Amino acid sequence: MRRFVFPAGTAVVTGAASGIGAALAHGLARRGTDLVLLDRDADRLDAVAAAIRAAHPDRQVDPHVVDLSDQAATDRVAEEVRARHPRIRLLVNNAGVALGGRFDQVTLDEFSWVIDVNFRAVVRLTHALLPALKAEPGAHLVNVSSLFGLIAPAGQAAYSASKFAVRGFTEALRHELVDDGIGVTSVHPGGIATRIARNARVGSGVAPEEFETELRQFEKLLSIPPEKAAEVILRGVERRRGRVLIGWSAKLPDLLARVAPASYGRVLAAGLNRAAGDPARQAGRTPAVTTPELSTGERA
Repeated sequence: MRRFVFPAGTAVVTGAASGIGAALAHGLARRGTDLVLLDRDADRLDAVAAAIRAAHPDRQVDPHVVDLSDQAATDRVAEEVRARHPRIRLLVNNAGVALGGRFDQVTLDEFSWVIDVNFRAVVRLTHALLPALKAEPGAHLVNVSSLFGLIAPAGQAAYSASKFAVRGFTEALRHELVDDGIGVTSVHPGGIATRIARNARVGSGVAPEEFETELRQFEKLLSIPPEKAAEVILRGVERRRGRVLIGWSAKLPDLLARVAPASYGRVLAAGLNRAAGDPARQAGRTPAVTTPELSTGERA
């Protein structure tokens, strides 16, 4: 498959109001791409759109405010985007949300909210916009999973389930769409400095002070700027890479999971606790809450 060509096409980016999504939007605008931007945070989305228009007045920017946990609203915005943009060169399903707490500390409604945003919205948008991708020769699809789509730590049953699902869905589409000339990339970010951890919901059964303690520890691991992560993703798209891992904080745990798929949990927990500077947990005990320090967009 030939390299992806950015200029003069239209890209759809979800979770575009901040973090990796906003950085992707700016990076695509610099490459000469028109933009359709989706997010539920209207003020931040307007600010991103205004900044791009000011820096790149020749670029078309079409923002849409939508809560991707609302399936009907997701379907409506997808149809609106497809009607306005019958040919789409790049679709980036980047939006994501997080939930702190062990499986027995969260409700089924809280669990389903994560699945709705992180996985079902990816499926619904891809299904609705796939005809527009097929109409554009050399199109590409990017689904942002997570390091937690490669490993599954304690305290992240909902998040890991959603991101493993994104990974499997993306791999299947990679094989299905090759004959259509559509490239497909699964992205697994490591410790990206975004707001997703701070914006995470706390399971109903988790004590707020317990979550806050874990959050402070894991925020120490967030070291990769979103702009750097976006550039890694866009280079991967250009080269039609099937999988993109961002940072050693993704690559090393991925290797560990391959070498010890059934027993990496304690080694990983001990390593993360040591990196976060928590001597009380360096024996490898499993925390009740593990905040995703590696993820996607900020909010749906």
